[in-house]
Amino acid sequence: MHAAFGWLDAVILGLVQGLTEFLPISSSAHLRILGPLLPGGADPGAAFTAITQLGTELAVLIYFRQDVMRMLLAWCASLPVIGSRQRGAPLSQDAKLAWLVVLGTIPICVLGLLLRDWIETTFRTLAVTATMLIVFGLLLGWAERRGMQNRQIGDLSWRDGILLGLAQAMALIPGVSRSGGTITAALLLGMTRDAAARFSFLLAIPAVLMSGFYMLLFKREPMTSEQWGMTLTATVVAFVVGYAVIVWFMRLISSKGFGFFVIYRVVLGLAILLGLYFGFIH
Repeated sequence: MHAAFGWLDAVILGLVQGLTEFLPISSSAHLRILGPLLPGGADPGAAFTAITQLGTELAVLIYFRQDVMRMLLAWCASLPVIGSRQRGAPLSQDAKLAWLVVLGTIPICVLGLLLRDWIETTFRTLAVTATMLIVFGLLLGWAERRGMQNRQIGDLSWRDGILLGLAQAMALIPGVSRSGGTITAALLLGMTRDAAARFSFLLAIPAVLMSGFYMLLFKREPMTSEQWGMTLTATVVAFVVGYAVIVWFMRLISSKGFGFFVIYRVVLGLAILLGLYFGFIH
């Protein structure tokens, strides 16, 4: 967290994190855009974003706790060393889904480490963020119209797992959106809106947890006790708001679709680019 930020900044940023993490509008983009507009007047940084995402990811774990527990138990049972599954026997649906999540997490882990310096600097420019908001917003709208929307999570193949993992890795660039990138790819693969969103949330669990704990353990710039307190406050706020958003979002997409989010992304991206062009924002 930037040294100029105060407690009010932390609460607002946590609120925005919770509101936007699960919507296909990019939470990192909103934190990047909002940071300079707050009294602290600065980008909160990639580390603050990653740590506060631990709060929203805890909301995912609680909301999908039954799915996660079944997947975890089935995955352990499928391991050759400690598992009970007989060699050659087919994987259960829960075990396969767990392995798909593991497979889909590899791209973002590898690229996150390789592009670490770019993620914290070059990728966080407002011009890049605004462009990604527009481009991936239009892609989401196109995918929803083009996708067959007749496949469920149980229909996913190993190839699908890799493709969805690559789509999630695009979210390393602010403006893409972790859920937006994954949902877009899932719709293009023919998944229903509900299945696409559900798999997007499950796929994000290991990536977000590893990213957040990586920043906690290996963050380059140490924070003061007060800054840690503000970061923790933002994380708690993000958790509470994030859980409410998950409940609302899962109900919304089953009937309404993603049209509103497409329009919102494009309008916001264009507003930022125009502000940069005319010098209203820097």
